[in-house]
Amino acid sequence: MGESSVATGQQILPLIDHLARIARRAADAAMADGSLRPRHVIALTLLGERGSMTQHAVGAALSLDPSNVVGLLNELEERGLITRRRDPADRRRHIVEVSATGADELTQTYAQLGLVEDELFKTLTCEQRRTLHELLASAVAGLSPSQAAPGADCLEPESDCAEPAPGRIALDRDCLAPDPACLEPDPACLEPDPRERG
Repeated sequence: MGESSVATGQQILPLIDHLARIARRAADAAMADGSLRPRHVIALTLLGERGSMTQHAVGAALSLDPSNVVGLLNELEERGLITRRRDPADRRRHIVEVSATGADELTQTYAQLGLVEDELFKTLTCEQRRTLHELLASAVAGLSPSQAAPGADCLEPESDCAEPAPGRIALDRDCLAPDPACLEPDPACLEPDPRERG
């Protein structure tokens, strides 16, 4: 394994783990019994953003083993949060969609989680929260086998990567206008690491 490009003491995973533990405790305390669990929120959000998907595509997008996908979708279906039906074009496949109940519950969960996040990230500006969300969403999207990681095509010095990778950003209602100056990429970040050449 090669050298890490992260400076000593600036590793991200311990911070993410620490924040996740604190956030999980705060969310558990704030949420009502029977509220959506994080895996339910992720699955319903995926289906809400992408629309109808095959069961296999849901598993691939979430990087889940097929047996785990079935278990997750069974939980959601039992609660009436999704609908599953046979694909008329191929009866062996199931098509999965968010139900109206699922969309409503997801909206309520986002409102509750918003209050938890407001407390958890109270020291961050709205712009910093937006950036944090964008970076984490990009990292998660890069893990999906169906999507290339943003910036993966920026390793060559001749590449045209002047625009940041597009991503879905959930905007805080108090922060609807991003600062245009913050949308410009840092030119230093576009330069390839000299250690990666050759």
